[in-house]
Amino acid sequence: MALRIAFQMDPIERVNIDADSTFRLAEEAQARGHEVWYYTPERLAWDNGRVVARGCRMTLQRVQGDHVSLGAEELLDLAGFDVVWLRQDPPFDMGYITTTHLLELILPQTLVVNDPFWVRNYPEKLLVLQFPDLTPPTMIARDLAEIRDFKHRHGDIILKPLYGNGGAGVFRLDQSDRNLASLHEMFTGLSREPMIVQKYLPAVSNGDKRVILVDGEPVGAINRIPAEGETRSNLHVGGRAAKVELTERDREICARIGPLLRERGQVFVGIDVIGDWLTEINLTSPTGIQELERFDGINVAGLIWDAIEGRRAAKGQ
Repeated sequence: MALRIAFQMDPIERVNIDADSTFRLAEEAQARGHEVWYYTPERLAWDNGRVVARGCRMTLQRVQGDHVSLGAEELLDLAGFDVVWLRQDPPFDMGYITTTHLLELILPQTLVVNDPFWVRNYPEKLLVLQFPDLTPPTMIARDLAEIRDFKHRHGDIILKPLYGNGGAGVFRLDQSDRNLASLHEMFTGLSREPMIVQKYLPAVSNGDKRVILVDGEPVGAINRIPAEGETRSNLHVGGRAAKVELTERDREICARIGPLLRERGQVFVGIDVIGDWLTEINLTSPTGIQELERFDGINVAGLIWDAIEGRRAAKGQ
């Protein structure tokens, strides 16, 4: 049965069609005969009991510079859709959080992927705190004395914003570094939020693995290798994607967290693993589909749609 699907995402015209996971998800939906619509988060609204958005029907093709055709703009009642995708990129700020509150109001009639209630309550750097035995030594704090004590205990640390994304604002402070107080002053001057501090893992030089889970089950991984002289492995700051196999430890981590993700409606999740340690669980707008498909030759987007179509069918029973 064809589904009516809306993608809440950043401007479709600007995406990299060879890397963007949302483009690949929409492309697969179109190939399956589903009706695909699009709107940006700022066009989402609550109007007298209805959750609406101004959006367009879209048609996609894998042609650089000519990858999308948009129909006339319409006022969409999102409760009339079978599936709404929550796919705009972080930062996970109050604007993002507000969209989760609004989309929650069309549940359970409409399937929202990933489930917005749990996206809001499971930010990527906070959900890992439920699994302390799987993660490196970690602290969430704003107080400089606490962070100094953590650095004294662990020596070489990573300091980053709690709700940041894409590697922005990530600093490595080794044992000889003298910049902690200055960085703390900068962070606290820009935001009232605490910071996240983790013990530095030397294994990151061999790569930061992105493992993709579909409905709680691992389907594969890519390795993101930092550029020479760089701590961050994020692809858009110079990291290089490489083929990698799932290890026994990766599968152990997924077996621990998978049931919770599946129960909470997190259909498409990307976790970050450095060496043997889980560092993040990405629910908001995970990436890596296209790279994994190229390396492993599997239809990851198809597996995700199989899971969604299964959930829709179960709702109709």
